[in-house]
Amino acid sequence: MNILLINHYAGSVRHGMEYRPYYLAREWVRLGHRVHIVASSESHIRSQAPQLQGTGRLDETIDGIHYTWLATPPYRGNGAGRVRNMLAFVLRLRRDADMLARSLRPDVVIASSTYPLDIWPAARIARRAGARLLFELHDLWPLSPMELGGYSRWHPFIMLLQAAEDFACRQADAIVSILPRVREHLEAHGMAPHKLHLVPNGVDPAEWQDEGKADTHALPPTLDAALDTLRMRGKFVVGYAGTHGLANALGTLLDAAARLRDKPVAFVLVGNGPDKAALVRRALDMDLANVHFFDPVPKAMVPALLRRFDLAYIGWRRQPLYRFGISPNKLIDYMMAARPVLHAVEAGNDPVAEAGCGLTVAPEDPGALADGILALLALGADARAALGLRGRAYALANHTYPVLGQRFLTALAGDARHG
Repeated sequence: MNILLINHYAGSVRHGMEYRPYYLAREWVRLGHRVHIVASSESHIRSQAPQLQGTGRLDETIDGIHYTWLATPPYRGNGAGRVRNMLAFVLRLRRDADMLARSLRPDVVIASSTYPLDIWPAARIARRAGARLLFELHDLWPLSPMELGGYSRWHPFIMLLQAAEDFACRQADAIVSILPRVREHLEAHGMAPHKLHLVPNGVDPAEWQDEGKADTHALPPTLDAALDTLRMRGKFVVGYAGTHGLANALGTLLDAAARLRDKPVAFVLVGNGPDKAALVRRALDMDLANVHFFDPVPKAMVPALLRRFDLAYIGWRRQPLYRFGISPNKLIDYMMAARPVLHAVEAGNDPVAEAGCGLTVAPEDPGALADGILALLALGADARAALGLRGRAYALANHTYPVLGQRFLTALAGDARHG
């Protein structure tokens, strides 16, 4: 099968996030399919941009996956520059649609760019090639900018996004969603019930194959020594690894740390992000000697880092959008590391409860967070280890890309079995 995957923000192990398109495509290639990814040259989440050297496009092959990078204007943040970048990518796709249909001759075309505008050029390519059309839903647009950014439903860009979402719901042959509670919303916008397939986020199990052995990727010396020191002092290490941003509710974690300053608990926050400097200042102002900040580590070191935590934290703000469900990559990493998880969220689903791998408490509630930490501390090491092993078993069964790649192929092939 020839698969064309259109994802504005697609990355790779060479370029960084977004990883999901790369991992799914690699599984399909291993199963004998031909996969071509078309992506934008500019993305705010990649660590390394493709080098187009002033040309309009770049073609390259990474691990058997054929990539085409289309030149688009650079941007910063979520303002007008990002909108111009989106429109440039979609218009370029529209212009090249007939050429892509002729040259690639896809059997399936997947529109998967977070925002839904790529569904129109994807539909044109599919129509010209006689291919199935699939829409992959990551986040709900335009609902996300409306509820998070306060945009009116009558804003011209919001109306354009809504028209695209409605078109995708009506015209796509199948819809794959990362969000598990999205069916009612999509059906309200024209999706036939039989079209929906659920394929959550996942991990590459090969990156965790050294579980129980000496770690292949040693941690940076400063971080390694600090974790050793905490362990020697008998501290119970509550760890967080990832972006330090508003959505990650790390301010609540600092407030919980203040409540536990006299307990044998240490908080280790590893990563970077727009809120990190403010969080560091706040911890200093609060005199939180039990909170320790460290720079991010390379992706290959994440398994070694997480195994050093006694308890892994993931938190969210109280946000109505989460009623449609969540599928966070960070949580799956915690599960693969066999760490017990403290999860602060209110959402349409609760992966921690489903896996039986930890404790879920209310979001933005420092008292509930502190009580949860003490409850998990009181369980003892053996009980916490059992929680961690349940999480790992759940992740292996439901969230590895060999499993998810096969599940996605069900939708690509038009199989009637749905999530």
